[in-house]
Amino acid sequence: MTQPERSRNAAGEARVVALVSSGRHPVSGRAGRAREDARAVEMGLALAGASLHLAHAGDAEDAALPEYLGMFHGLDGAGGPGELSLLPMAAGDDAVPLLATWLEAYGANLVLTGQRAECGEGSGLLPYLLAERLGWAVATGVAAIEHCEGDRITVLQALPQGQRRRLEVRLPCLLCVDGVAPMPRQSAFGPSRRGRVEAVTNVTAEPDTLQAAWQWQPARARPKRLKVVKSTNARDRFKAAAAKSAASGGQVLTDLSSDEAAQKLIDYLRAEKVLPAVQPGEEGQPST
Repeated sequence: MTQPERSRNAAGEARVVALVSSGRHPVSGRAGRAREDARAVEMGLALAGASLHLAHAGDAEDAALPEYLGMFHGLDGAGGPGELSLLPMAAGDDAVPLLATWLEAYGANLVLTGQRAECGEGSGLLPYLLAERLGWAVATGVAAIEHCEGDRITVLQALPQGQRRRLEVRLPCLLCVDGVAPMPRQSAFGPSRRGRVEAVTNVTAEPDTLQAAWQWQPARARPKRLKVVKSTNARDRFKAAAAKSAASGGQVLTDLSSDEAAQKLIDYLRAEKVLPAVQPGEEGQPST
């Protein structure tokens, strides 16, 4: 028995829901599945099989919805068509209270989602705000689910430079799937047509009052630091480019008061030129 099959058998008590959204192809701009959300659905299918339920807060005409339903194929046992709950929401509404109300009514205790939406705000805050509202634990950067039994689930968290960390999380929880998770299966035409989309009418969306007060401006790309390799030897240049970067000049600060810690942070941000340099004569700073 493979690891996904063992996890699926152990996940009988978990009510698994995958939150899906619309994505954009990075080259053509064509609407379709979001890359991380599709990986979340794949992870949910490996864990819960056909009992996985999908949820989408947005428009019923979203072109990505049939593609997610088309992933319900190749499942062991009598896998029926996929089911998706559609939570109607306008462009200026807040998705957090809408999803929280529906998840509590549905009785979900394990939610899978991508880390960041590919359309709209794309701030990556929705999983954290949703988990805070529900009072659930949240784990980000999930690369795989190893085991799910009882009220605990064991996951592998992706870390920089290909490292992994094993976490044990208590249910109910929300898992944000990383881009290094297993590739999603192709969407089949037949299951996408047989899948059921049910509009939820017993929940209403609330206007996003914070978004109305935002000020929009074009984003500016910050310059990236380049590592200059001073060598004429190709072998040395390759070793320097592939070498693991080691932190240098670090400082461990302990037993600081809140004012001292804040001042250390401000000094660091000024040294990195994130904050403007202190001007002569400023309060609390010596003048030159």
